[in-house]
Amino acid sequence: MKLLYWLEEWTNLPRDEQQSLVPMTGGDLLGDVYVKYHIIDANKPLLITFSPAGTNYQEHDITDDFSPWAYKLAKKQDVNIIAFQHLGISNWFRHRNLLFFIEQLAPLIGGFKERLGYGLSRGGFAVGAFANLLKLDKVLLFHPVSTKNKEKAPWDDRSSTDIAQKFDWNGDYHDLDLGHAKGYIIYDPTNRIDRAHAKRYPQLTHLRVFGMGHSVHATYLNKFGFYKDVAVDFISHQQVDVAQFRQQTKTLRFKEDYYRRLNKANKSSPHRLALLSTAHTILAEEKAEHMQEQKDAIDVQPLIDVAIKHQDEHPNDAIKVLEVAQQLSPDDPVIDHKLKQLK
Repeated sequence: MKLLYWLEEWTNLPRDEQQSLVPMTGGDLLGDVYVKYHIIDANKPLLITFSPAGTNYQEHDITDDFSPWAYKLAKKQDVNIIAFQHLGISNWFRHRNLLFFIEQLAPLIGGFKERLGYGLSRGGFAVGAFANLLKLDKVLLFHPVSTKNKEKAPWDDRSSTDIAQKFDWNGDYHDLDLGHAKGYIIYDPTNRIDRAHAKRYPQLTHLRVFGMGHSVHATYLNKFGFYKDVAVDFISHQQVDVAQFRQQTKTLRFKEDYYRRLNKANKSSPHRLALLSTAHTILAEEKAEHMQEQKDAIDVQPLIDVAIKHQDEHPNDAIKVLEVAQQLSPDDPVIDHKLKQLK
């Protein structure tokens, strides 16, 4: 637990002495959780992350170069990072070594400019459960699980709930406890279990993404950088541009296979398929209108200028450039005139 000893000394030093001792990078094994940290400046935010399900590493996977979930992303945004990576498949951050570590860590991070939390699903549970203890200022949660306590969440009948019952869901840190933290929760309101969990976070700003799902389709969204773009916004600016977020989700719907994958993920629900079919028809028309708006907004003048500049020495290349410009703006009379001249 080198980080705890180091922080205890470092946080009590004058500013100039602190900076002479960073960056501080290392890692520790806390029972069935591995923590890796990179501390660079107390005047920059400290991001604390917990890994989601699906990142099922084992202890033998931990090497000097190993990076927990979101660790590299935080380093690229030039913030302090403490990243917790669960080991094994059924792991809900309940190991007593981990709990002891976080309890010791909490009073040592109060001097950082701002304390942020970021997690998906199982990782979102951990951020919510430890938020008050760590005095987090802001959090970003994607479809988090608020608890696996069956009395508090009787509607969570996923198989993972039964598997998780081998852990203590009545002791410390078994349920969400945000304290004064503010921030954002992102989820699919058509997923009844995620919607019910989300309702337990009333103090957060709710951002809904229809069709996002919880696991299968969430992986698909990640291929388009959906999670990353929102996380970078949050880490860099400590907030999410809600207007941009909504535009991003609108653009996502125009991906060619968006509804095909949604239909596949929901093939067992005739009612849901009918709703998706109706929505797809509406959005097909919306997409055509959107594409036309995009074409109308394109400025083809730079292409025309390049073609005119090189038309004498490279007339064939100029024609190709103008043909591209004509595809983008088919009704432009200048392009039509120049093409007739060169041909």
